[in-house]
Amino acid sequence: MAYLQKHPDTLLAFLFAGLCCFLFLMPTGYESLIPQDSQYDRARVLDVDNSDIMIHSIVKAGTQELTAEMLTGPFKGHQVKVINALKGKMELDELFTKDQIILVEYSAANGKIRTAYSRGHYRISQELWLLGLFGLLLVVVGGWTGIKALLSFALSGLMLWKVMVPLFLKGYDPIPIALGVVAFLTLAISFLVGGATKRGMVTFLGAFLGLVFTCILALYFNQGFRIHGAVRPFAETLLYSGFYDLKITRIFLAGIFIASSGAVMDLAMDIAASMDEVKKNKPDISLKDHIKSGMSVGRAVIGTMTTTLLLAYSGGYMTMMMLFMAQGVPLVNFFNINYVAAEVLNTLVGSFGLVTVAPFTAVVGGFVYRFRSDHILKENKAHTSGKKTKIAFPNAN
Repeated sequence: MAYLQKHPDTLLAFLFAGLCCFLFLMPTGYESLIPQDSQYDRARVLDVDNSDIMIHSIVKAGTQELTAEMLTGPFKGHQVKVINALKGKMELDELFTKDQIILVEYSAANGKIRTAYSRGHYRISQELWLLGLFGLLLVVVGGWTGIKALLSFALSGLMLWKVMVPLFLKGYDPIPIALGVVAFLTLAISFLVGGATKRGMVTFLGAFLGLVFTCILALYFNQGFRIHGAVRPFAETLLYSGFYDLKITRIFLAGIFIASSGAVMDLAMDIAASMDEVKKNKPDISLKDHIKSGMSVGRAVIGTMTTTLLLAYSGGYMTMMMLFMAQGVPLVNFFNINYVAAEVLNTLVGSFGLVTVAPFTAVVGGFVYRFRSDHILKENKAHTSGKKTKIAFPNAN
């Protein structure tokens, strides 16, 4: 315990690691919807029958019948007939050939497989390898900071999947729920990466103010844009699945500041770190000059960060832009289409929040660094031999 008191960053890491374990084990409340008689295992395709597939230009529909050998599970080594139903949509359909590894969903009774359906090429192992390599690289390059960054990555994913998504499905207002989740993640990541110091506090306050401003802008400008949340992929399918009362427009608006929150935290951390270094090298710097130094860094970073948002958003819609150009759609028509206007709103409002986080962080940092103590919780070293170490708390005087 004494060690943790002397090293608050380690204490925070242990606390958030414990929270990650808790969230991982916490049920979402929707586990009962998973078919209880279904099992999932890997299989290798041994033979393919394409005789029932109908080809319409480049679209294929019908059924592909597979003979596969189970590679895992209670029926390992058994051969099974697997149905690959094609929906006639290229973004959803997959065709298989001999020796490919697939994921099979099946039900069994009396020691035999009754029905089996393909659920795509087996990708889980590759995803786990990629995740493992990413974590290893993060730790090798970042050291202890890399471990904390990996912890914040896991915490973010678990908070979104275990907290935010279930609450959305249960009909709670997405705006305050998303803002609360993002605020908590901003707090956790700021202190995990920035440490239990003023740098972490400045990062959190600056980023949070920028996110609140982004949320307000999204709510205001959506009234003029008149964008319905159904423009998002699978939103209409979700409604047809029985969730008729979902506030999908509010979910769309919440997605705007969720999507920009990572870039906002990044910029806030850059400014806070630079102000921290300025204060260490020039402890007697005035409030005005300290804020100006933070703004100088903010101006330098804003230009690339706003372009980053534009490229990140537009990258996912490259084929859509190619389609409209190939069909000769005028720009006035292109930008007036609802789902294109939704991306304009998403990009510009997110960029607004990104720009405003610079002055927010610089001003907050200027005042926070007026405190004499550097750490929120820190150890004071004895100046002379024989003095005992004490724990000092911030002094705002």
